[in-house]
Amino acid sequence: MLGWFQALMPKEEKFFDLFERHAAITLAAAQVLRVLLDGGDKVASQCEAVFQLEEDADVVAREVAQALRQTFITPFDRGDIQSLIDDMDDAIDQMRQTVKAIRLFDVVAFEPGMVKIGDLVVESARVAVETLPLLRSINANAARIHAANEKTAQL
Repeated sequence: MLGWFQALMPKEEKFFDLFERHAAITLAAAQVLRVLLDGGDKVASQCEAVFQLEEDADVVAREVAQALRQTFITPFDRGDIQSLIDDMDDAIDQMRQTVKAIRLFDVVAFEPGMVKIGDLVVESARVAVETLPLLRSINANAARIHAANEKTAQL
């Protein structure tokens, strides 16, 4: 009976919009970080851009937490929603920590291996941007989601 009742209740779709918004911000931060890793005199301005994007992502993460408190029926498990946004936010937080260290030690030139890591961060963020919209129809898109997961595991 409860399953039937839940099927009739409208599900809150704003979580998907928020996930996609956060992923877009994370991709933008990854791209800025990658440009930063080219080094030179633009490092300082790129650091500031990453800091700002991380703050923007934190706003989205707070919106997800607020929506969880205010929503009766979520599109999937509340713990999974919180875990997903936490993991997404951790990714951009790590970018911020990296930039903070770069700034602290006044680094303006980077080794090729560091640049390669930057490329991987951008590619991972791009996969997230492409994959998160698939969660709207998770059952229909299960194979594509799994393939994206495998792709990021190989990066």
